[in-house]
Amino acid sequence: MTPFTLRDLRKPQDYAAVADVLNASQPSWPLTPELLQTWEEARDPALFNTQLVAEQDGRVVAVGALGHDDFAFEDWRYFGSLAVHPDARGQGIGTALYDALLRRVRERGAREVRTMSSDEAVDAPGRAFLEKRGYVAAWERYESRLDTAGVDLARFDGLLASLAAEGVELRSLSELKDDPQRDRWLWELDWELFQDVPMGMTLTKRPLDAWVRQELEDPTLAPELSFVAVRPGQADPLTGPYVGYSTLGRNPSGFYYIGMTGVKRGERGKGVAKALKVAAMRGLNAAGGGEIRTFNDPPNVAMIGMNEALGFKRTSTRYRYELQLEATP
Repeated sequence: MTPFTLRDLRKPQDYAAVADVLNASQPSWPLTPELLQTWEEARDPALFNTQLVAEQDGRVVAVGALGHDDFAFEDWRYFGSLAVHPDARGQGIGTALYDALLRRVRERGAREVRTMSSDEAVDAPGRAFLEKRGYVAAWERYESRLDTAGVDLARFDGLLASLAAEGVELRSLSELKDDPQRDRWLWELDWELFQDVPMGMTLTKRPLDAWVRQELEDPTLAPELSFVAVRPGQADPLTGPYVGYSTLGRNPSGFYYIGMTGVKRGERGKGVAKALKVAAMRGLNAAGGGEIRTFNDPPNVAMIGMNEALGFKRTSTRYRYELQLEATP
């Protein structure tokens, strides 16, 4: 067994090595060093976060992070991740990283730790690692995928025409970039819509500047393929004329993913959400087409049914694992 050492993550020097570890551990969702740096810089500095790497023969072979969850913030709740390169497993590296990270948040009074895994074969060792330490799968999310080449988008012409006749316009984020109120209206709309998403937890409203950095300025966002449903003339004090929106992001490997889709309560049942996704798929097809991935929570029956009607096929299940910690003596 080759000795290893733990140390704090060095920014930005370690991003390339960390990306290699993460991509080897999760090859179906690859990322780049540049994305890691951008996401780190977009983090809310008011929230605690700690990151460690394991080095072996001068090479980073594992990485772990643990910090406050800005989606469901409580000072005693933490969200983390840990990855060990496949060729460095079985040497106690993951255990050492995990124990060191857990000590740090225990010292801060942590009472709960959350993380994510999936039922994919590549995550089997991670699931066993978590369950051995008392983590419980407390929530599920379904991943589904489709290829736009296999969708007959012409069959939605009537839907788009009916919404246009009702005064609903579908505008891309690119088209709305010069609207001085766009970011604030979208921030308020996102918060309103997210509170209706059945995610099994109480959500936290992120500060406007953090939300803009993390959502609208994310380099994976495809603004030309992300659409807002607009009712010109409507003047909601928080969301203006915006009544719904759907975002599409592009993974560095080429596939796309839906970040958020939602419609205000008074506009539901009219096909607005479906129209937003169809607009994105039409735009993607015009650019050559591609695969789109999305996630849905089991209680969100309406959205799951709509995605199935569009042609999405379920591929895997993601689990939110939770660990309840006893108070430190």
